[in-house]
Amino acid sequence: MDTQSLRLFVLASETLNISAAGRTLGMAPAVASTRIAKLERLLGAELLHRSTRKISLSSEGQDFLPYAREMIAQEEAALAALGQGQSKISGTLRFAAPSTFAHMYIAPLLPKFMDAYPDLTLDMYLSDAQFDLIEGSYDLALRNAVLESSSLTARKLADDTRILCASPAYLEEYGTPIKPDDLKPHRVIAFRNLEPRHLISKDGTRAELDPKQSAHRLILNDGLTQKRATLDGAGISVNSRWLVHEEIASGALIHVLSDYKIVNQPALWLIYPKSNVVSAKVRVFMDFLVAHIGKAPVWAEG
Repeated sequence: MDTQSLRLFVLASETLNISAAGRTLGMAPAVASTRIAKLERLLGAELLHRSTRKISLSSEGQDFLPYAREMIAQEEAALAALGQGQSKISGTLRFAAPSTFAHMYIAPLLPKFMDAYPDLTLDMYLSDAQFDLIEGSYDLALRNAVLESSSLTARKLADDTRILCASPAYLEEYGTPIKPDDLKPHRVIAFRNLEPRHLISKDGTRAELDPKQSAHRLILNDGLTQKRATLDGAGISVNSRWLVHEEIASGALIHVLSDYKIVNQPALWLIYPKSNVVSAKVRVFMDFLVAHIGKAPVWAEG
């Protein structure tokens, strides 16, 4: 199968513009359209829906896209093994990440990364909401969760320790909880999924923090807003240490129930579709993030 046609299809699926994808690869618009049509005839499936106004990825194209990327990556790896691969990293890397973490830790690094790889386009999707890596056609994603899908591969970036926090003003007004049962009458700031948290003390005592059982709830789906509300005295919340480590150190927030740890802590994972070969653009970005963030996280406890 002609890998140049596969590259054209992948670019067209990302830009939703066959002519623009063709120009990127040095093809005239008519030639690009002809090659896409030839690829579709070879596969016996319509990969891209065309209309006079726009194109869109078909369900067959959605299914075929990860395999097209895999074949391109296989070719690049084979050429690299023979010393014939491209020395420069190019193309488009589609990367998804939680917006709060990206704002704090990834955005400040982007100028350095783009200077190092000037021929690479980084297309970022940022949201604290859950997303599907495969359906979104992302090359790489950052998740602060437990990896579940068997169709994905992961590389750990860093630990994601969660702690209970409240502002000094809130604790002065409503009191400081000493044990988990003391949380029930408190104002609890919960994330959208209202996920219960299992706690364990230093002596092995187990308890549960269930936001649904608290007397007062504020439900949010954005990490920065949750931290802001906690700082302003809206209640007690569970936060990632990477989000609040500076406020804990300064005393702007207090670590509540510090004798207890949250069981089954998630981690920060760089995840990508399962493949025998990791493309060069994915590999260099993962290496960059691990080197600048993961090796010695600034939020790690001393």
